[in-house]
Amino acid sequence: MRSALSNPNAAPEAVQLYEYLCSVEGRGILAGQQEHPSRGRQGSEMRYIKAVSGKLPAIRGLDYIHNDFDSVNRRAKAWHKSGGIVSICWHWGTPPDGVGYPSSQGTIDLEEALTEGTALHAGMLRQLDEVAAALKKLAKAGVPVLWRPLHEFDGGWFWWGKGGGDAFIRLWRLMYNRYTHLFGLNNLIWVLGYDGEVKDGWYPGDEYVDIVGADTYKPDVPVPMYHRLRKNFGDRFLLCYHENGPIPEPEELMQQRLSWIWFLTWHTCHIRKQNTREKVSRIYNHPYVITLDKLPQWR
Repeated sequence: MRSALSNPNAAPEAVQLYEYLCSVEGRGILAGQQEHPSRGRQGSEMRYIKAVSGKLPAIRGLDYIHNDFDSVNRRAKAWHKSGGIVSICWHWGTPPDGVGYPSSQGTIDLEEALTEGTALHAGMLRQLDEVAAALKKLAKAGVPVLWRPLHEFDGGWFWWGKGGGDAFIRLWRLMYNRYTHLFGLNNLIWVLGYDGEVKDGWYPGDEYVDIVGADTYKPDVPVPMYHRLRKNFGDRFLLCYHENGPIPEPEELMQQRLSWIWFLTWHTCHIRKQNTREKVSRIYNHPYVITLDKLPQWR
């Protein structure tokens, strides 16, 4: 297992979080829940899980999908203050000015977007820098972030994956270098999130990645998906189940030796309809599952 983050200047709080994640590998799985991003519905999943299980997840998943950066950051800071772990993804609307989920599934000329001097490139950088400014506020507040950008890149439904593996790699490295070296976002732990097939030809390189994951919304525990990741990356990285519908059964994870470091259940119907109330309660109270109350005192 790699002993350090990819960023040699990683903030102490990011190092502390990463070391904690390494310490629980194979000994437990962190419970995570993605929140509904729409105004008025944020937090409903947390209240539901608390009501049915008496517990809260260790990881709260947030999304910069609507560009409501201050609102997302307020919830991130509050979750961190409560002792929880913050994960943020970004359903990035198509450059130069797209916003929202439908836009994230659009199409652009990715080669043009990656070419310096083009208007599309300049627009893409403006979007990148707007998100960097939001993440910088979390850095100043001492909030480490499991940063999960450009997710499901090999699935082909988001614009950042429609240009093929080589273009995606260039885009990932552009974001990494800009955020790490230009903006000094030393609070980020970079999570590379494959789709369930874990296709070859999309990997940015060890120096640009901290944790590797894959996702699926199928009902069975994804044993083949885990082993594809393990085959590709060996023991170099922690592996995460970066999105899921049905929550994986802890007993099966233990029996199959599937050392996911966390699961992150998607919001709305996925937590409520792909999982029964009884299942949520049983899993959140299982000794192998790490919930908010089981996390260490960070400060």
